[in-house]
Amino acid sequence: MNGTGNTILVTGSTSGIGLGLALRLHKAGNKVIVAGRRKALLDTITSQHPGIDSVLLDVSDPESIQHATDVLASSHPDLNVLINSAGIMHWEDLSDPAYLGTAEDLVTTNLLGTIRMVYALTPRLLKRPRATIINVSSALGFVPLPATPTYSATKAAVHSFTQSLRVQLADSSVEVIELAPPGVRTSLLGQENDERSMPLEAFLDEVFALLEITPTPSELIVERAKGLRFAEANGSSDAMLTMLAGIKPHAE
Repeated sequence: MNGTGNTILVTGSTSGIGLGLALRLHKAGNKVIVAGRRKALLDTITSQHPGIDSVLLDVSDPESIQHATDVLASSHPDLNVLINSAGIMHWEDLSDPAYLGTAEDLVTTNLLGTIRMVYALTPRLLKRPRATIINVSSALGFVPLPATPTYSATKAAVHSFTQSLRVQLADSSVEVIELAPPGVRTSLLGQENDERSMPLEAFLDEVFALLEITPTPSELIVERAKGLRFAEANGSSDAMLTMLAGIKPHAE
């Protein structure tokens, strides 16, 4: 992916990693469109950062996706980068049926949302001379956090989906990258002050440093995520799972 001169849609970009990516990419000289469900937050971002555009988008709602893509076709016909960053994360107790609705919401947003956005925009991206899709998965897609079972499963599925997408688009103009963050200090699960999580700015620094070294990697894996990413290959997955099992739910 070229570091500058792109027109980039970042889903789930009103906070956390999505917002961080959007601001860094804007600063680097790209046209950035932030997307999210809350208009007030989108308006705040665009007013504080002139040059950034916004579009209302709920990736769990097919009608919202259709409306947003229609708007983008008119307002940003040169769109050439899609970053699927929208996601939610919740604790679950698999012995309690009351959590089934939570699990279904996780699948709808994290997995179906990514899949729907790829289907919605890939035909347009294929018409661009050079385009990129970045799917944000998680290091927990490689070794799950037992207290967030469906979240971890959706991220494992995003990893698998992204691998298939990369193969299917290999002979096209569309590059496919997977970004698999470790725990990062965001509001995703209330870990803004969690010492076990990586500071957001440090994470972003490392991601963009990796992109400078290799502009089109198959995967973007920062050092803090490598333990989980390569656990199965190096035989440490059981130990990692035991370690993660010690992380217990807290109030969100």
